[in-house]
Amino acid sequence: MVDALDKRMLIWLRDGTQCVGVMRCFDQYGNVVLEESVRRRVVGRHYCDEASGLQVIRGENVVLMGELDPGRVEVPPEMTRVSEQELKELRLAEKEAVRQKATMRARFDFLDLD
Repeated sequence: MVDALDKRMLIWLRDGTQCVGVMRCFDQYGNVVLEESVRRRVVGRHYCDEASGLQVIRGENVVLMGELDPGRVEVPPEMTRVSEQELKELRLAEKEAVRQKATMRARFDFLDLD
């Protein structure tokens, strides 16, 4: 992790949030300090960046961490940037779709022939 100091990093958290920023320090527990950071929330092919400034991330919440290549674009071209409100609406629609799918699956449980 020493090699990653002062480099732009992407950190994926347990709740699915992605944090992007310059890693300034870390400790023996995996806690990380990011400077000039943004929290990136993703729903499907849509994302929203929320500026966070200086951010301390607890090591127990880190799932994945990697260095971003400074010469490449951070976000794939097929992703679309949306506002926070639009992202909330997309997240609600996604939850509703999952709920409806579970309801439909429950209706057809009687067909299970195991």
